Amino acid sequence: MSDRFLVALGYHGNSFHGSQVQPDVGTVEGSLQRALKRLTWWSEGCLEMSSRTDAGVSARMNLARIDLPKSVSQKASQDSIVRALNDHLPVGAVAISANRAPSDSKVRYAESRRYLYRLEAIEEWPFENDADVISEACSIIEGENDFTNLSKLVDGVDPVRIVEECTPWLAEDGRVIGFSIQAKSFIWNQVRRVASAFSGIASGRVSTSELESALNCPELEVDLGRGPGEGLVLWSINHSDLKSSFSDDLPSPAAFSIRPRDPRDYRRWLSMSQYEMGALLEKEWLARLN
Repeated sequence: MSDRFLVALGYHGNSFHGSQVQPDVGTVEGSLQRALKRLTWWSEGCLEMSSRTDAGVSARMNLARIDLPKSVSQKASQDSIVRALNDHLPVGAVAISANRAPSDSKVRYAESRRYLYRLEAIEEWPFENDADVISEACSIIEGENDFTNLSKLVDGVDPVRIVEECTPWLAEDGRVIGFSIQAKSFIWNQVRRVASAFSGIASGRVSTSELESALNCPELEVDLGRGPGEGLVLWSINHSDLKSSFSDDLPSPAAFSIRPRDPRDYRRWLSMSQYEMGALLEKEWLARLN
């Protein structure tokens, strides 16, 4: 017998080779498995992740469904479950909350998911950029579209998705930092390919009409590129069985450095930008753990 919990997790993408279990490499799910086994809480089928993320992709908040033995759940508080998991998770991952859920709760059936992408992390991203251009590109993506040309399709997966919201992520001086995108579900690589299309539009490599054609004519194969995973963050998940402490609001980039104008300085700055995103996530987690 077991009790079902939805556990909110955060992690730095550069600490893992993605979220799903893979042989011989460290993943988020694999780390959770090991933590549960060390705690003697493991049973076959007791763990399931809500969203899949690739290597390099961080998560301010992902969800895991964990079925805990009643001998544990009846004695342990939700806070003590979080503490125990964090005692056994590796550096780079953190359990944030553990909430009891109905026995039939489906962790993958989220109401919505929101991602942030820092477009500045893409090498071709121009120093001078126009927020109105990215806003127009966002409006093209919004609504129901066939993302065959803007994803990595797997057999049997429906390429049609409804993007509920897509908005530019702006600095205080009006420059574009990146964008936020929300939908009930996404296809593999969808956000990274959208990011590459947006970067291409800003740099002149891609036109808005080419983006529209990629969506409206999925039978005509086109490759608009794929942005690096390091620019992507799974920001939040809304689930009917979870009252999240996280806000959907875009974070302030006030502490972010400005990307250098000189392309030769880009790679050094890229390391700084990844540090800044990591620090942003750590602050988000600490605010909810303390």
